[in-house]
Amino acid sequence: LAAETFVEMGSEEQEYLIRAFSDRELKDVFGELFFDDTVDIIEEMPAGIVKRILRSTDPDMRQMINKVLSYPEDSAGSIMTIEYVDLKENMTVLQAFDRIRKNGIDKETIYTCYVTDDNRMLIGIVSVRTLLLSSQSSVISDIMERNIVYATTLDDREDVVDQFQKYDLMAV
Repeated sequence: LAAETFVEMGSEEQEYLIRAFSDRELKDVFGELFFDDTVDIIEEMPAGIVKRILRSTDPDMRQMINKVLSYPEDSAGSIMTIEYVDLKENMTVLQAFDRIRKNGIDKETIYTCYVTDDNRMLIGIVSVRTLLLSSQSSVISDIMERNIVYATTLDDREDVVDQFQKYDLMAV
């Protein structure tokens, strides 16, 4: 609840609380935030606060934060989430739901699942609605959408916003 409330505050209030948090409280609050919310907060904070936040995160998280922060400010990569469910095209619907249940709790979005190949390249998408309405034995490759609208990390983020509006999308 504290993390959910914290993310809705203005940056001045967030900075005030970060300064007041103990190291443990800081780690606990940031440990509960979605990754892109953490990045958004870091982008608004002064250098001293950023250093304190980064010290409270584990090395893997720091590496991911630094990667996202390295994207140009006006790029799609600077606003993309890395918290999504990926599936493989040879999975059955039953296996897909097992994966969603296992990994979805920590993901920002589970309603659109991304089908990737062995090199983590996007090859299609499938909605949870489609999964729910399909037989448990159906194979993802038979029910996924292959004709998809997508963006790359270096695409201009305004162009990506235009895609959302043009195609009435929930996710790109």
